[in-house]
Amino acid sequence: MTDHGDDSVIADHTASPCINVCVMNVDSGWCEGCWRTLDEIAAWSDATDEQKRSIWQHILLRRETR
Repeated sequence: MTDHGDDSVIADHTASPCINVCVMNVDSGWCEGCWRTLDEIAAWSDATDEQKRSIWQHILLRRETR
């Protein structure tokens, strides 16, 4: 198995970040599994590819700073 790192996640922009660990962190407001906010989770199914890429960028920044 090849590890493509975070760059492959953005290249596959339509993939959902959900990993079925749906636990919201009360302090951060992010899901412990996918690092999205409730608003981002709710918007995902109707989001454009551009909006999904933007959400992925936010996720990656959150993971780096946490």
